[in-house]
Order: sequence, then C-alpha cells, then structure tokens
Amino acid sequence: MTKKPFRALVSALISATFVAMAPAAVHAADTTTLKLSHQFPASNGPDGDFRDQLARKFAAEVEQKTGGSLKIEIYPGSSLMKTKSQFSALRKGTLDLSVLPLAYGGGEVPEVTITLMPALVQSYEQGLRWKTAPIGVELEKILEEKGMKILTWVWQAGGIASRGEPVTKPADMKGLKVRGGDRSMDLLINGAGGAATNLPSSEIYSAMSTGVLDAALTSSTSLISYRLNEVAKSVTTARGKTFWFMFEPLLISMEAWNRLTPEQQKVVTEVGASLEPFAMEGAKRDDERLAEVYAASGDKVVDMDDAAFAEWVAIAKETAYKHFAENVKNGQALMDMAQSVK
Repeated sequence: MTKKPFRALVSALISATFVAMAPAAVHAADTTTLKLSHQFPASNGPDGDFRDQLARKFAAEVEQKTGGSLKIEIYPGSSLMKTKSQFSALRKGTLDLSVLPLAYGGGEVPEVTITLMPALVQSYEQGLRWKTAPIGVELEKILEEKGMKILTWVWQAGGIASRGEPVTKPADMKGLKVRGGDRSMDLLINGAGGAATNLPSSEIYSAMSTGVLDAALTSSTSLISYRLNEVAKSVTTARGKTFWFMFEPLLISMEAWNRLTPEQQKVVTEVGASLEPFAMEGAKRDDERLAEVYAASGDKVVDMDDAAFAEWVAIAKETAYKHFAENVKNGQALMDMAQSVK
C-alpha cells in the first residue's frame, strides 16, 4: 500500500469517528447541570426526610420534562457546603438551588425573619395563602432583588424537645438554654426568661447531648430526622397549637435562573409549584408521627393548649413583633401585610 491511499484511509477513519461522536457531543453541550445543596439527611424510603424527597422528586421530574436538557445533582446533609453558607451562596450564584430555612438569611436580609415570626402563621393553609397575597408578592420581590427566586412554597410547623420536663408555657422556659432558629424566636425565648442559643438544626443533637442546650425549637421533621428523641426526655408537639411555623422553600439563585432557557424556566416553575401539596402532606404527617417516635423512645409527649398559646402570643408581640417593626426596613408594613392573611 502506498502512503497516499494509507493516509486517505486514516483520514476517513478519523472523520467517521468524529461523525459517530457528534450526536453525543452535541447532547452533552446542550445539557445544563445544576447543584442543589441542603442540610437535611438523605432519605431512604417513604419514611425518610420529606425535604430531601422533595428535592429528588423535583430533580427527577425536571430532567424528565426537559428531555434531559436540565439535570440537577442533589447534595444532602450539608455535603456540598455548610448549612449557614447556603443563603449567601444562593445570593452570589455560587450555589444553584437549595431547600432552605429562609430565616437563616436574616443576618443578610433582615426582612426574611418575618418567615419565622412567632405565631404569625398558625396553619399550613394560612402560610400557603401568603403566596398570592401582598406579603408573598413583596417577599418574592425582595428575594429576587437579593439574588434568589422561590420555586416551591414549603411551610413547617415545629415543636419543642427538652432534656427535662416539657416546655409548653413561657414559665417552663425560664432559665433554660434554648435553640430558637432565628432572631425572632431568640427574642421570644429571651422574653420568656430563657437564654437563646443560635445554631442550625443539624447541630442540635450534639448541643443537647453535651448540655450546651436544655431544649430546642425546630420543625417536626427535624425533630424526627435528627433523632433528637435520643437526647430528649420530653417533647411538645405541633399537632394542635404551636407558635413555631417556618418557611423552608425550594429556592433557585437568579444567576442559575438566568442561565436557563425560557422552556426550562417554565418547567422548573411548574414542577416546583406542583410539589407544594406533597410538601404540606409531608409536614402534616410528621406532626403526627413526631408523637409516635418520641413515645416509642419513652419520652413524655404533650401538646400546647389555647391558654399557653395565648401567653406566647402576648410575649411575641412585645418582643419579636416590636423589634421587627422598629428595626427592619418597612417592617411595620410587612407585618401588616402578613397579619392581613387569615
């Protein structure tokens, strides 16, 4: 074989190889991959943490509905970044998505502390009505200006785990070191005579087991998922009255949102909204399951009555409500909008 035919054969083989690879290369170039980080334990089965399940459902449906052009990688248990770093990372665009307790960002955006204001939201249905009310429209506007967008509205009720006797009324909290969740809850705790300690729910177990905390307020799901029944002797559930309702939405950074095509934006918006009933059902189910889990551990299980709830509301108005109205930009206007949602 002469050199010329040989070179022609090699050239033909190379060309054929590139042609065969072309569809895969084009497909890879057309695929956008986003990263979703959250602090909650990875779920394994139907009884796993519903917030991780929500993230996985979202990722699977988005990939299916976009024909694989948009993929989402899930990083549970703060495996991608620390819990308290996620809000800032969303704002900067260094994190694409998160299922995030929004009030964690109160240090950077004080307005979001209204989403864990004691007794401001008193039912899941009321919380979801924020979405189309003036308070929800204003909250979304504030967040988008700060670099993130709400995809799924998720509210969670919470209870109080204690290393000692149950905490149901303000007098029970006097002298205790208590985790609240944000500035608003800390003001309530201090107003009841307790000593507020600020840390994420993922660190409560260690703090209670070592005596750094005597009690902790957190969502029913976190009270279960973080196995706080192992370090508690009693729990006040959220089955009846509770002053602890927290907004924990699925968020996307505006930087990631702006990278999506209009078709992809439509899909993530529709899928996000479609998961709101799943989130509400999961949260309500855990309010009931909380009592079962703690009773099985031999812990004392109690509920809050109307009289105790009224005492908490009175303290909230004199502490957290007053502070927010006086110290946050447009605080009173935001409170008025929130309180108008029944």
